[in-house]
Amino acid sequence: MTHPDLIARLEAALVQQGSPTSDFDLNPDIALPPGRVLRPAAVLIAIERTASGGQVLLTKRSSKLKHHPGQIAFPGGKLDPGDADLQAAALREAWEEVGLPPETVRIIGKLPSHETVTGFQVTPFVAELRGPFTPVAEAGEVEDVFTVPLRHVLDPAQFTVERRRWRGVWRQYYAVPYGPYYTWGATARILYKLAEMAA
Repeated sequence: MTHPDLIARLEAALVQQGSPTSDFDLNPDIALPPGRVLRPAAVLIAIERTASGGQVLLTKRSSKLKHHPGQIAFPGGKLDPGDADLQAAALREAWEEVGLPPETVRIIGKLPSHETVTGFQVTPFVAELRGPFTPVAEAGEVEDVFTVPLRHVLDPAQFTVERRRWRGVWRQYYAVPYGPYYTWGATARILYKLAEMAA
């Protein structure tokens, strides 16, 4: 399957309305407080065209950050007062974090929102990069910028369910390793949702 076919497949899949996801999907016994207020945020799943079928842009967050330090993530962050909407927030954060010019991005759709353990309601926007792009990592937030093959993260067989202790109890989560990069938690759950919808 060629990369344009993958893009078309994703674009068609994202027309459908899927169910929201959360960091608690694999842990139904964890009781979430009713009436909790989640902070809106957005991320950009940016896909770069390649001869081998496309790459997904990811970052390794700085170990100094308050939320998810050192973890693999999409470019993105919380909705700021100056943002017109969540899509604008995702594009702004991608520009600030990795130097991705908004004019090179074509939004092809979005995934259902994802609730994180840190109290954010994240909306993932899926985008195609329409021109050449050389990442420039924002030193205060991003330690590394890299890509993984699109085919890899669209293959549910590449995902595993693992566990670790969180607040004194065992918590299960998705992981999708690739080379030296260990993607887990919210980022892996969002990618798994993308793979499910594109199947």
